[in-house]
Amino acid sequence: MTDESLSGKQWRRLAISVYLPTTLSFIGFGAVVPLLALTAHDLGATVPQAALVVALLGLGSLLGALPAGMVAQRFGERRSLVGSLIVDAACMLAAALAPNAWVLAVAVFVLGLSGAVLMIARQSFLTVFVPFRFRARALSTLGGVFRVGNLLGPLAGAAVVSAFDLRAAYWLAIGTSLAAAATSLFLPDLPEHHETTAAESTGMGAVLREHARTFLTIGLGASALMLVRASRDALLPLWAASIGLDAAQTSLIFAASSAIDLMLFYIGGSMMDRYGRRSVAVPTMLIMGACFGLLPLTASGLGLTAVAVGLGLGNGLSSGVVLTLGSDASPNVGRTHFLAGWRLTTAIGQAAGPLMISAITAAASLSVAAWSVAGVGFLGGAWLWHWADPKRMKRPSE
Repeated sequence: MTDESLSGKQWRRLAISVYLPTTLSFIGFGAVVPLLALTAHDLGATVPQAALVVALLGLGSLLGALPAGMVAQRFGERRSLVGSLIVDAACMLAAALAPNAWVLAVAVFVLGLSGAVLMIARQSFLTVFVPFRFRARALSTLGGVFRVGNLLGPLAGAAVVSAFDLRAAYWLAIGTSLAAAATSLFLPDLPEHHETTAAESTGMGAVLREHARTFLTIGLGASALMLVRASRDALLPLWAASIGLDAAQTSLIFAASSAIDLMLFYIGGSMMDRYGRRSVAVPTMLIMGACFGLLPLTASGLGLTAVAVGLGLGNGLSSGVVLTLGSDASPNVGRTHFLAGWRLTTAIGQAAGPLMISAITAAASLSVAAWSVAGVGFLGGAWLWHWADPKRMKRPSE
């Protein structure tokens, strides 16, 4: 948008055409993901095979990052969103009717691919449609919507599974994906200059080469942030088990962390818009780094809860910061290709967190793994302080 304001009517249109369908699709997604391993097991998969089925979701998202940028560039944001949500519904249908674990595995992998398109198309649309001075709030709200969907999804899934059977969660997800596709049709039109001949003729490889330095500087810092975030879900339950907490206690601790996380997304976006991206990116890295550093010192549920709440604080404030940094760095020509490269860069960091914890725990101990993640947090915070300097980051023309 060229206008530097965003009216109440425009925010309402975003709520209906962007945030509502995102919430709906993530409710369905959240209802299904916890049940993938159980579904695979019911279809005859062994425990390792069931774990592989679940892993294919993340693998599809990672491998789909660059193709997703091409799809969004070729078809535009609205058609990419609607089409991907219909593909989501088809994948859920295939999973609901899957006769064996192999069919389920293919459906899950394609679900990961379509999810990459959805993420890039949403980010690209908000980058162009929302004026720069509101960008962080818009993208942080998108991050908050992801959290809302991931909270409500498992609850909805549990309700329909209890009332019917395991496959009922997939039918719920089919309905939410189709409803999300229908509401995405109301996505506002972007400015006419958004899709240009130059953008269409710029190849993915050319865009990635031109902006390689961005990926290796600010992108590396954002990747470190994703690594630290992803480590929470791996380290907290492992440490809870190591100090003798049961599953119910661990779930309550996660709930406390998630509650704090969910309440802070808009505050973080507002801070970024008012005081710059570093005002959130750096403190959240330091907060989460400190919490992971303190984790090995906890020996009770109370101590672990305090650490978990601190991690929720850092994670909640940082909602949307990775999306915002990527949008700020994105060029006007070849934007979706750049955002695809950005997603690939940060997704590698997200995948590296649990892998790093697994490797260090196998070679040393859980405490060393926690301190290693803390080190990444502190180093990443210093890195972001340097590279997220407003003087180093261009302000895209609106």
